[in-house]
Amino acid sequence: MIIIRDDLAGISSLQQFLCRRFEMKDLGLLNYFLGLEISQDSSGYFLTQAKYTSDLLARAGLTDYKTTTALVDHQIRLTPLEGSYCLMPQNIVSYQFVAVPRSPHYDALIRILRYLKDTLFHGLHYSAQSSLQLHSFSDADWAGDSTDRCSTTRFCFFLGNSLIA
Repeated sequence: MIIIRDDLAGISSLQQFLCRRFEMKDLGLLNYFLGLEISQDSSGYFLTQAKYTSDLLARAGLTDYKTTTALVDHQIRLTPLEGSYCLMPQNIVSYQFVAVPRSPHYDALIRILRYLKDTLFHGLHYSAQSSLQLHSFSDADWAGDSTDRCSTTRFCFFLGNSLIA
């Protein structure tokens, strides 16, 4: 359980309440949780997944690959039948999303992993001085999937300058 609050007395009171009902211990300041590395200072919190990503690259055997600054070409549409069948190494990806992977899928995957290597220490900053103004952005692609004509919707919400969803 992560307890976050600007009132130290409130945190202490909640911890005492929980200790009376559950076996628990205080692990101190949050540093690592579910693959997220969290650092904090007076300006706020910074979240990265550098360790998780570097472990993934090592498991895939891609630590010596060159990096790329561009993620993917947005004009490329991956389809289930385009390209030749490609047996992807199990150490790189599970087959839960692509039942019959093709060479364009493998190429896109390698490009994404090279991009992740280039952006290894990028992350999200949650400012302590951020405004409480909510901003939202969305985009929709009506029937944009050429295979099944499904629509795609994307959105993001910011609280001040901090991405929250």
